[in-house]
Amino acid sequence: MLFADINLLDADFAIKHHQWVGVRDGRIAYIGSVPPAPDVAATFGETYDGTGRLLMPALYNAHAHAPMTLLRGYAENLPLQRWLEEKCFPFEAKMTAEDCYWGTVLACAEMARFGVVSFSDMYYATEERARAVLEAGMKANMCEGLVAFEEKPYAEYPICAQMEALVRDWHGAGDGRIRIDYNIHSEYLSTETVCRDILDIVRGTDLRLHIHLSETEKEVRECRERHGGLSPVQYFESLGLFDVPVTAAHCVWVDDADLDILQQHGVFVANNPASNMKLGSGFAPIPEMLRRGIPVCLGSDGMASNNNHNLFHDMYLQALIYKGATLDPTAVTPQQALAAAMRTGALSQGREDCGIVAAGARADLCVLDTTGPSWCPAPDPVYNVVYAGDGADVVLTMCDGEVIYRAGEWPTIDVERAKAECVARTARIISEL
Repeated sequence: MLFADINLLDADFAIKHHQWVGVRDGRIAYIGSVPPAPDVAATFGETYDGTGRLLMPALYNAHAHAPMTLLRGYAENLPLQRWLEEKCFPFEAKMTAEDCYWGTVLACAEMARFGVVSFSDMYYATEERARAVLEAGMKANMCEGLVAFEEKPYAEYPICAQMEALVRDWHGAGDGRIRIDYNIHSEYLSTETVCRDILDIVRGTDLRLHIHLSETEKEVRECRERHGGLSPVQYFESLGLFDVPVTAAHCVWVDDADLDILQQHGVFVANNPASNMKLGSGFAPIPEMLRRGIPVCLGSDGMASNNNHNLFHDMYLQALIYKGATLDPTAVTPQQALAAAMRTGALSQGREDCGIVAAGARADLCVLDTTGPSWCPAPDPVYNVVYAGDGADVVLTMCDGEVIYRAGEWPTIDVERAKAECVARTARIISEL
């Protein structure tokens, strides 16, 4: 596809007007302020009229639980532990692998609609989830959820063999669109032995870890009681866990000593501002993390604690709430919020050639309609993207050069069937509880 005479959000988060961007073989092959020569232009296929449009990198959701679309609107107005124990865990115990498949299909449709091409997903039924992602033409880092209470070797848990098979059969599938991560749910749902064993597996490979970390005050307090005063961050560091690439979701209740550790090890922090507020968990100290150079990315979390996959909403919150919380209107800039949702999110997934509009990069792109009233006037459209724009402005989403959403249509997903399946499956599960 050749995007013709379109405005472009470049790698420095500046707007370049009247650009031509050519996509070929899944990558960006041409960027220029003049059209390519006619013989070159012909190699890009369709020409897309960029009038009134903004082309920018697609978004990367750094922390999700895709099948929890089935729980949307079900577990409401509860603090985290009651939300988990009274609502989520009983519901999830009734979910089948096919339930997880259809929940993921619907999540893919919703994310593609809002410009997201890739997500880091922590849940069960990984093969079915991966199948849904590949069918949708999207990308995902996937890990099989692990809950470990018994102090025994990881090899004695059935998930160990399951993970070996997933890495063998799915890691790198779809020309790298599927990546398998290892998972340690959290300090309170794991053991020291299991953590050390998983670390031994991941170390020295191209695999990564995805964890929940210091999400609530209760989690941190009880961890200190169990581990001689160590916070979850300090506990995991004592095991050597941060010696491998880690994406740590939440990191709400962290102190200066914890931040020193995250900074030293380059841990990716997946902030989930909507979920953290909805569950009353608090606010991660994102301005201080950014000041220290800790790589901050952005996640939606599951639909039982956010209710939508519109990552533009989370980006808006990321840029806004810390201004009020710190009484500093410069606490998080729109450019930092964009970086979290784009380039840093891609890097958190180990996708070095993604999250940026540059020649040779993967063609993960989205196009926004900028003709609506919320875009007018726009002396600097970057600010409109974050403060006035919305996922509903997305009119095209492209993953690896293939269109996965365009003007109300999903070429790769039967959205109406996915909706019907999810409604029926949620009703069935609720009737069984």
